[in-house]
Amino acid sequence: MSAMKVSRRRAAPAPNPDGRMPLIEHIRELRNRLLKAMVGILAGGIVGWIFYDPIWRVLQHPYCKIPQSNRLNGHCALTTTGILDPFVLRLKICLIIGVVLASPIWLFQIWAFVAPGLYHRERRWTYVFMGGAIPLFAAGAFLAYETLDKGLGILLGFTPDQVIPLVTITSYLSYAVAMLLIFGATFELPLFVVVLNLAGVLTHARIRKWRRTLVFGIFVFAAVATPSQDPFTMLALALPTVVLFEVAEVIAYFHDRRKAGRPDVYADLSDDEASPLDLRDNDDSDDDLEDTPRS
Repeated sequence: MSAMKVSRRRAAPAPNPDGRMPLIEHIRELRNRLLKAMVGILAGGIVGWIFYDPIWRVLQHPYCKIPQSNRLNGHCALTTTGILDPFVLRLKICLIIGVVLASPIWLFQIWAFVAPGLYHRERRWTYVFMGGAIPLFAAGAFLAYETLDKGLGILLGFTPDQVIPLVTITSYLSYAVAMLLIFGATFELPLFVVVLNLAGVLTHARIRKWRRTLVFGIFVFAAVATPSQDPFTMLALALPTVVLFEVAEVIAYFHDRRKAGRPDVYADLSDDEASPLDLRDNDDSDDDLEDTPRS
């Protein structure tokens, strides 16, 4: 009995704190993560199906705010040209709601799959990025929702007299979703500047040198990227982005200033002398030695 117990103990798998696994196990884990994310999106889509009517009223509200002269018989009504359009519209809205409601689930699944392969310093940057990306995207989407009626009013204002614009539900949804995504994604650009600065790729001196070019590029991007391409929507996207860019520049300035104030631990080393590898007082030291990435 004792020999059997010893053999069983020896046969037990060794602990795997680094999360190392063969390729086939990586594929299986990815499959399981994707299945969990899809189940979360499906559950969120069911919630969107149940609450479809109030959700659609919220999405349609910007269209109802435009002048009545641009509506059919003065009523807030969209049109449809296909038999399947209402059903397809409902499926699209349910999918969008499912992705939004299940975002904590599929974001966690992505993080759980990627995190074991990251170093400690890379994980810190990921926390900074995700902590700022979510509220920035939400702020951009909210600003887009508040300016939807202005852009629609300007576009429909070019309609000639005695002509009634028939806006379909599919075209309106495509316009609204494009506005929300473009505004939300554009608000992430200053965050990329901060992350690149923290990683040492982009310094504040270079940002200050390229400031005018970057600001001009923001206005050009806002003019091209917005679906309506009207001046009001362009300014509504460009001006807040420029403000966020200035905030990112200030953050980069203080980060580079703090980094420049640190003592250079390699200044007293000769060319032939090996540098120390375990400097805990240096922010750029090999923190990565503490965490070995998953192979």
